[in-house]
Amino acid sequence: MNRDTVCIHGGYTPENGEPRNIPIVQSTTFRYATGEAMGALFDLEASGYFYTRLQNPTNDRVAAKITQLEGGTAGMLTSSGQAANFYAVFNIASCGDHVVASSTIYGGTFNLFAVTMKRMGIDFTFVSPDCSDDELAAAFRPNTKAVFGESVANPALSVLDIERFAKAAHDHGVPLIIDNTFPTPVHCRPFEFGADIVTHSTTKYMDGHANAVGGAIVDSGKFDWTKYPDKFPGLCTPDESYHGVTYTERFGLAGAFITKATAQLMRDFGSIPSPQNAYYLNIGLETLSLRMARHCANALAVAKYLKNHPKVAWVRHPSLEGDPDYALAQKYMPEGCCGVVSFGVKGGRAAASKFMAGLELASIATHVADAKTCVLHPASTTHRQMSDAELEAAGVSPDLVRFSVGIEDVEDILADVEKALAAV
Repeated sequence: MNRDTVCIHGGYTPENGEPRNIPIVQSTTFRYATGEAMGALFDLEASGYFYTRLQNPTNDRVAAKITQLEGGTAGMLTSSGQAANFYAVFNIASCGDHVVASSTIYGGTFNLFAVTMKRMGIDFTFVSPDCSDDELAAAFRPNTKAVFGESVANPALSVLDIERFAKAAHDHGVPLIIDNTFPTPVHCRPFEFGADIVTHSTTKYMDGHANAVGGAIVDSGKFDWTKYPDKFPGLCTPDESYHGVTYTERFGLAGAFITKATAQLMRDFGSIPSPQNAYYLNIGLETLSLRMARHCANALAVAKYLKNHPKVAWVRHPSLEGDPDYALAQKYMPEGCCGVVSFGVKGGRAAASKFMAGLELASIATHVADAKTCVLHPASTTHRQMSDAELEAAGVSPDLVRFSVGIEDVEDILADVEKALAAV
C-alpha cells in the first residue's frame, strides 16, 4: 500500500464479520484456560496478552500502523512523547553510560536528558546540529551508547543532517535515534537515511486534534546489536528477569529492541496509553497525510508573509527559500517539513508578548501541531528552565515566537497575524 492508504488501512485487517474499525479492548486482563498457557506468555514463548500495563490489542494495532508508515520492523505506543524518548534511550543506556544529543532538541527532552537522566547516572554531551565532523566525532566516548536528535527541532526549526549523524553514530558502533514528531513519516522517513530508531510525540500531528497525549517508538530492525555484545549486554546476554531470555537470539534484530522495551521498561514503569487514547490516535492517523499537506501549505504562506513584514526581525521555516536549512529540508522532506513557523518580532520579548495578546483566531497554548492555530513564547514557557547559554545553544532567542499554523483558511490566519502585528 502507498503512504496515504497505509494511514487508513495499515496495522489492522478485519476478518469476516469483525469490526471495520480497530476495536477498543478496554480491559486490564485477559482470560486463559490453563496456567500453563499463561506461563508461556510470561516466559515470552508464546504471543498474546495477559495484562494491559504491558500490551493491549488496540495499542498494538495502532503501533503496527505507525511502524508501517515509518518502514520499521516493530513498534510500541507509550503514554507520552517524553516516555517514548526516555524508553528509547534507557533501553540501551544505563548508569555509567553516555549519549550524544543535538543541542536544539525540545526543552522538555533537554531537561529529561540533562537533569533527570543525569541523576540516573547517564551523561549527555550536547552538540550543535551544525557542528563540524571533527567536533561531532570528539563528542563520543568509549561508553557512548547512542546518538539522539530531532528531524526538525522544536522550536528552533533546524533540520538535522540525518545521514551525517547516522554515519558518525555507526562509525562509533552506536544507533541513531531520531524524534520525527514534526514532519511525521508522511514527510520524512529517517530510516531511509540511516537512522535506526524513531520516536514520536503522537500528541502532535499524528493525533492532530489535541485529544490525547501519547508517544511511539519504532525500530528499523537494521542495527546489528550482536556486533557489539559488550556495549549492549541488555540485548545480547540473558535477561534474568525474564528467565534468561536473550532478546537478539529469541527475537532477532527485527524484534529485539521493542520486545526488551516492552518486557522490561513497560513492565516496570507502566507508561502505556489507554486503549481509548490509542483509538483517538488512530482516528487522527487516518487523515494525517491530508492534514500535513494543508499544515505545510499554510505555514509556508505565513512564513512568506512574515518575511516581508517590516515589524518582523527574522523568520525560520525550513521550507522557506533562503532559510539556513532549506537545502537539508529539500533533501529530507521535499514535500514540506511541518506547520510550525518561528520568528522574532522587532522589539524583543515585550513586543512578542504584545503580538500574542493581539491574536484572536490563534490561541496561546502549551501545545503545537494540531488542527487549530496556536502560539507560544518558548523562552518563558517550555524552555524557561534553561539558562541563557542553554537557550542560545538550543536556538531559542528571547524574542522567538513559535507559531503553529493550523488547517483553517489561510486568509483568516494571515488576517489574524496582520491585525496582531499592527497593534505592536
